[in-house]
Amino acid sequence: MYNFVFFLGFCFLVYLIFRVPLTVEGMTTDASSNPVSTGTLGVAGNAQTYAANIKAAFVKNQDILLISKYRTDYENVILNLDDYINSTMLLTALNLDSKNPKNALQTLSGLNEAKSALNNIMKYIDSNH
Repeated sequence: MYNFVFFLGFCFLVYLIFRVPLTVEGMTTDASSNPVSTGTLGVAGNAQTYAANIKAAFVKNQDILLISKYRTDYENVILNLDDYINSTMLLTALNLDSKNPKNALQTLSGLNEAKSALNNIMKYIDSNH
């Protein structure tokens, strides 16, 4: 009987320890809190609300990014990514399979689009100083 009570006490203790949900350190964002992803499209009468939701999401992103404070760091990230993409493109071109070049060419195309995206990001950072 003593062992049974001890076992029940042990099980209750384990229950108390593991019943508390795991906490996530730092700030997290719930997808449902994104004003753009509410599911209401900007059709007809919803256009004004939809535009306001997009503006709110933009302001939230600006508050998170703090471009004026971290501009140099962001520019360094973009430049390093550009160098990385260039080296990856060179490796892809040098390892092109002549019998089946389609995959490598698609990779090169995607990397080139990524470079274009980086250029657009850099223009955005430069315009927000």
